[in-house]
Amino acid sequence: MKRIPAALGAVLLVIGTAASAQDWPTKPITFLNPFPAGGGTDTFARPIAARVSQSLGQQVIVENQGGAGGTVGAANVVKRAPDGYNWFFGAVHHTIAESLYTRLSYSLEKDFEPITVAAFVPNVVVVHPKHADKLKTLQDLIDYAKANPGRLNYGSAGSGTTHHLSVELFKTVTKTFMVHIPYRGAGPMMLDLLAGQVDLAFDGMGTSSTQIKGGKLIPLAITSVKRNPVLPNVPTVQEAGVPGYEVRTWYGLWALKGTPQPIKDRMWKEVVAAMDTPQLKEIWAGQGADPGGMSQADMTALVRSEIVKWAKVVKDAGAKIDN
Repeated sequence: MKRIPAALGAVLLVIGTAASAQDWPTKPITFLNPFPAGGGTDTFARPIAARVSQSLGQQVIVENQGGAGGTVGAANVVKRAPDGYNWFFGAVHHTIAESLYTRLSYSLEKDFEPITVAAFVPNVVVVHPKHADKLKTLQDLIDYAKANPGRLNYGSAGSGTTHHLSVELFKTVTKTFMVHIPYRGAGPMMLDLLAGQVDLAFDGMGTSSTQIKGGKLIPLAITSVKRNPVLPNVPTVQEAGVPGYEVRTWYGLWALKGTPQPIKDRMWKEVVAAMDTPQLKEIWAGQGADPGGMSQADMTALVRSEIVKWAKVVKDAGAKIDN
């Protein structure tokens, strides 16, 4: 049997990849969302999936697989084929996990390739109405937590999420202590918060704004550097007396390492076009979100900078999870 010269083999590989990318997609596509249904990731993943389904002519399925702050789903999706039919719709939480968890079976930077950010969303400090008499402002919260260490608890979408670390950062700078109650996603956490089993949360705007407008939760502050048009009367954490504090949650799409570049480029184009439609712009605005749409290179730089940023927060808070 004659051997194919290395140079010719490389050419044939490029031709084969280009041909498969040109034919893509020929079957349904999966966005793996590593959080339960009903959370902030779903808020943005599902409208994008629906719109991209129309433009590509193949169904884009959002598969929810929650657990361990989004790391279970991330660990499982890397086992799938990088063939353009398996994608990861994760969040800033995964940049935190890189330093928070002592052992991960995957690497965000080595096993995934960023496509684009879907949305930037501030967190909002919300408390259950049962505390309306004593927690009217963020300063009330700080004063009460200092006077009653451990009496208040806060819920999060899971250990290592921004809902978790944003409170740990807050506790560090305000010298307060509150008990952390992690959940398997923002959806389950919200159910207990609405029921009054959890006192407060630094939750994503996307999942809290409706409950705030319905009077079911009381907002104390926004974690962004400027006020949000969805809740214009709610001050920022900095305005409320904690200088320098800023946290934002973001959600984005990753490809699996090894996914052909032409397919990644096509998906980037489709997702960015979807976010530019009036329907999705309206959804984003209603959630108080700033749209993403950055390039693959820019998202890669963002991921690197966030890993560095949150590693410092994790170290300063002394927060580590043995898994």
